[in-house]
Amino acid sequence: MSVSARLAELGIDLPDVVPPVAAYVPAKAHGDLVYTAGQLPMISGALPATGKVGEGHGLVPASDAKGYARQSALNAIAAAAAAVGGVDRLTGVLKVTGFVASVPEFTGQPGVINGASELLGEVFGDAGKHARSAVGVPVLPLDAPVEVEVVFSFA
Repeated sequence: MSVSARLAELGIDLPDVVPPVAAYVPAKAHGDLVYTAGQLPMISGALPATGKVGEGHGLVPASDAKGYARQSALNAIAAAAAAVGGVDRLTGVLKVTGFVASVPEFTGQPGVINGASELLGEVFGDAGKHARSAVGVPVLPLDAPVEVEVVFSFA
């Protein structure tokens, strides 16, 4: 099944590519790989939330952050598809690096980044199985709670 057909089956509309906020491109192809820049969970040009992930007043709950990681992965698919001439040219996912802006005592970064990994598995099936890092950081661009970068294969 093509990637576009799978997205349609899942009821997922691919978002527009998020414009860069600095001096870089959203994705870059080389050989049969396409690397995305770090993708924030932008929706219609805005972050749905800002701040640190953790438990307590004023913090972004881990369950919300997991959804933001999912959105970041969708944004990565859109960026990669634009770089290679269409979503159906993407053939798989090799590596995901996820960053979670979190308070020092938060250790649930892998669960948050599962939002991205699970979405990629839904869309790409077995070809969506990937190596991954989930890293806690003190702050991300624009005070985003998560950022995800992905390496895709394409044909």
